[in-house]
Amino acid sequence: MYQVNRASRSEFVPIRNLRYHVRLWGEPAPDKVPLVMVHGWMDVAASWQFVVDALGQDHYVIAPDWRGYGLTESPAADNYWFPDYLADLDFLLDHYAGDAPVHLVGHSMGGNVAMLYAGSRPQRVRRLVNLEGFGMPASRPEQAPKRYAHWMDELKSLHRGEMALKSYDSAAGVAQRLMKTNKRLQQDKAEWLANHWARQDADGRWQILGDAAHKITNASLYRVDEVLQLYGAITAPTLCVEASDNSLDGWWQGKFTLAEYHERLRSVRQLQMGQVSDAGHMLHHDQPAQVAELIEKFLISGPIAL
Repeated sequence: MYQVNRASRSEFVPIRNLRYHVRLWGEPAPDKVPLVMVHGWMDVAASWQFVVDALGQDHYVIAPDWRGYGLTESPAADNYWFPDYLADLDFLLDHYAGDAPVHLVGHSMGGNVAMLYAGSRPQRVRRLVNLEGFGMPASRPEQAPKRYAHWMDELKSLHRGEMALKSYDSAAGVAQRLMKTNKRLQQDKAEWLANHWARQDADGRWQILGDAAHKITNASLYRVDEVLQLYGAITAPTLCVEASDNSLDGWWQGKFTLAEYHERLRSVRQLQMGQVSDAGHMLHHDQPAQVAELIEKFLISGPIAL
């Protein structure tokens, strides 16, 4: 089992009528800028443990489980809307940082949230790090009729129980699933993650700590013109980090490419790019020491030349 170097503590805070679970490392201090780390789709805050252990400095780290993930409550709804993540983050920063700006790090979906949030509330973000938060393929208005129909069909599938997440007979089974999904994930890390990614129910089955409703396609179209406006409103120096493996082109099969993502990033005023070697999309699991080094060097660097 993976040996933790820096133990976290858990807090539960009321955020927008939900009992939000937040994992904390370190202690607040006047000379520390809070380091807020937000996870991706079907992940949990505990996933940041390996990066936190690799950080060279004593940071005050704040990492929430998004709504419907980990130990945070699911809302009384049967689907999720992306703007809610921005609002949840805004309320969380009110609670933990007040008016003070924070360093914001996001992975995958969390990276997308972080980018859009930093454009909406630029004064609240001092430094921004986006780990493989690519966004989505551009949509067209004529896609709307089929998109709404598909959304309603998926809602019916959810209510018929056809979208339930698979359960496992042991934590070891969960660990095997994690390693099957990510070939680079070491067994000790997988076994540790399994106990945070899933929980044993009354029948002895291990249930994934994620709401099946997260699998439902968003009814709204992805509007790149709006995204570019938000990117352009970011005032914080921004570091966008990619893994050496190009997952994006494989996922979308030409519908959305790494080159298109890079073109979108041209809208960000103060941009720096980084890459993690020998890593896939879950780069914070694959190479936490590289990720930690990139983050820390960026946080202490001077202004980015425009």
